[in-house]
Amino acid sequence: MGETFTMIAKTFKGLEEVLAGEIAAIGGNDIEIGRRAVSFTGDQGVLYRANLWLRTASRVLVPITSFRAGDADAVYEQVKQIDWNKYMDLTTTFSIDATVYSETFKHSRYVTYKVKDAIADRFNEQYGKRPSVRVTDPDLYINVHIAEQRVTISLDSSGDSLHKRGWRVANTEAPINEALAAGLLLLAGWKGQSDLYDPMCGSGTILIEAALIALNIPPGIFRKHFAFEKWKDFNKDLFETISQDDSDEREFTHHIYGSDAGFYAVQAALKNVRSAGVQKYVDVKQIRMEEIKEQKADGALVMLNPPYGERLGQDKNILDLYANIGKALKFQFTGATAWIISGNEDALKCIGLKPSQKLHLLNGEIDCLFNKYELFHGEHKEWKAAFGKASHGSPHSGLKAQPASALPTTTSRLRRGPQNKKDYDRKPHTDSRVRLSSPRREDRQVPARGKRPQQAARVPRRPSERR
Repeated sequence: MGETFTMIAKTFKGLEEVLAGEIAAIGGNDIEIGRRAVSFTGDQGVLYRANLWLRTASRVLVPITSFRAGDADAVYEQVKQIDWNKYMDLTTTFSIDATVYSETFKHSRYVTYKVKDAIADRFNEQYGKRPSVRVTDPDLYINVHIAEQRVTISLDSSGDSLHKRGWRVANTEAPINEALAAGLLLLAGWKGQSDLYDPMCGSGTILIEAALIALNIPPGIFRKHFAFEKWKDFNKDLFETISQDDSDEREFTHHIYGSDAGFYAVQAALKNVRSAGVQKYVDVKQIRMEEIKEQKADGALVMLNPPYGERLGQDKNILDLYANIGKALKFQFTGATAWIISGNEDALKCIGLKPSQKLHLLNGEIDCLFNKYELFHGEHKEWKAAFGKASHGSPHSGLKAQPASALPTTTSRLRRGPQNKKDYDRKPHTDSRVRLSSPRREDRQVPARGKRPQQAARVPRRPSERR
């Protein structure tokens, strides 16, 4: 085993426990849950697996130093003391992504440029030259996190956000984030143990993430590049061994059904399903939810991300939509368990079904409820007498019903840290998220099939090619 070091995986509000379970499953240790972030330790192999396998993480950071500073000049002096020759040289291009939650550092852009100057000046004093900042596709992504007066400098091992899986070739308006979709499925206890329905599937994100979970295919296998592949200590042989290992994949004997009222949404979903190579397991068709005929849904999981209505306001249209959703669930999906995420609490009440569980999540900047509904046969009192409490009577019972392997169980590998210490995504005191770089690169189409050449695009191990 190689050298062990600390890593921090960032995630969505409400998915920290799920992410901690994922980290334990890939061999992470000393797991500490914070707010929208989970820290852990591991070696180089764990770092590579984290980027390939963590479905609910947005990026994986490797802290290289942490210190207290009272002003930007103090940050400059501390950053200049770092031995940057360990991580880069004069030919290395770099960018800086700064996140600031502080009343002390009100001018976050100034702090960002101070960090850049510290790195450049150190090299200039040593060699008479300085490395260059590149706003697109740099060789090294540097993350600066400031919480009050605590400054943490990290290397970003992911580059593009990990929610950009690499399979997406078509889009619809405001699609659900892939990492959030995977988190919803894992919160619902999804492992591929039943059929799954998404009758408002949009571009197919939930369908594809469900298939990848059911088949136990790493979500990062479609990506062409991770930032750590340009690091000075990158172990290509180790990474190839990890990324080409398909021994953990499993059979999926059920099926996934998606539908949407919109023609273009269905076409986008079909393109994405084919791109991900899961068309053998996923059907998509165009139909309104209220027009779906009664399904053989006993034991199935229904997952919905309906419109929230923020663009329409609290008008009758969105309330009627949710009322129709409730009717369709009750009469067309009897015997299933349904989970619905929405940022419109008033509209959720129009569903007309009593949720057996409510979870609070964040979709982007929107506070959401993730509600569970038991679509039982007959009267509720008869169902309750047969199954007891709702949280224990279904194969899709959320966190409480997940197997022991899904979440860490030993205190030596999992501990909850102070919320302010690991708060990597709290809403800042000032609107001060500053990047010394361009926006992240757009999603790229999955490359043509074939063996991945040295430093070239990795070819996804598509399930349809192996079965």
